[in-house]
Formats: sequence, C-alpha cells, structure tokens
Amino acid sequence: MNDNDVTLSELPELSAIKQAALSYVTEAFAEAEFDGLDADCMAHAALFAAFTELVATYGEDAVAEYAASLPDKIRTGAFSMAVSPKH
Repeated sequence: MNDNDVTLSELPELSAIKQAALSYVTEAFAEAEFDGLDADCMAHAALFAAFTELVATYGEDAVAEYAASLPDKIRTGAFSMAVSPKH
C-alpha cells in the first residue's frame, strides 16, 4: 500500500508525502494572499477542490462518512495550528 492507497480514516495521520503536500497548499495560500485574494475565499475553493478529488477517488458515500466526522475533529482542535491569531 502506498500513500495514495490509504483509507479516509487514515488521513489525519500525515506521512512525509502528505506533509509535503500540505506545504504546497500553504504556499499557494500565501501566494494568493500576496496577490490580494481573501484567505476565506481560498479556503472555500480549497475545500471544494479537496472534496471533489476525494469523491473522485473514494466515492460520495465514503467522503460523506468522513465529512460527518469533521465537526468533532474541528471542536477537539485537530485542525488548529499552534500560531498566534491574526489581529
């Protein structure tokens, strides 16, 4: 099994390849912000692109099941970064 064969339940555990992918996305956000695009707009576009790719790879049911687990993950800090909030 390679990194492209992981199940949706394994996605929170980032491998080195997934860390590199996150770096690319983070850089894209920084470039977009530099070009004047709103971070909120980028986030919505990134979510749309991500869910489109996940559905194409895993199908609607698997992605819907994964998405249903997101509220608890968000509330418990799974997506919170240890950085100071913007002022």
